[in-house]
Amino acid sequence: MNKEEKVAAVAAIKETLGNAEGVILTDFQGLTVKEITELRKTLRAANITYDVVKNTLAELAAQEAQIEGLEDYFKGPTAIAVSEDPVAPAKIISDFAKTHRKLTIKAGVVGGKVVDADAVKELAKLPSREVLLAQVVGGLAAPISGFLNVLSGNIRNLVYVLDAIKAQKEA
Repeated sequence: MNKEEKVAAVAAIKETLGNAEGVILTDFQGLTVKEITELRKTLRAANITYDVVKNTLAELAAQEAQIEGLEDYFKGPTAIAVSEDPVAPAKIISDFAKTHRKLTIKAGVVGGKVVDADAVKELAKLPSREVLLAQVVGGLAAPISGFLNVLSGNIRNLVYVLDAIKAQKEA
């Protein structure tokens, strides 16, 4: 790469790191082309990019994006998974790493903060954003539906009493 290409690559990586909510750094050494293609296909389906980067260029880009603490992880073969969802790449890569032991998670960046591999694995255990939102909405709706059930119970009981009175007068 000539100097202009390197500057363009650093700028592209910096923009990617700056705009992403979830970034996972992995070591893919030992995976076959077929396995990497399978991983990329899975990630692409979830709208996650997965690119192999040059460590020196990625390190410069991280410094320019003011993400501190990533320097230690740019050693050996490095690929970066980037997403607007902070949990999705962690889930997919962690699941893939369970069946493909050669893929290792180096670190991650969530909301601008660098986290280690253990934190990424813990992040992968969280439910998806949609599930969390559904749980919040369900939690908010539960008291309202309970109140409605109580009110409808009183009306239901009134109808039962009136029906019993009607049956008694007919008899």
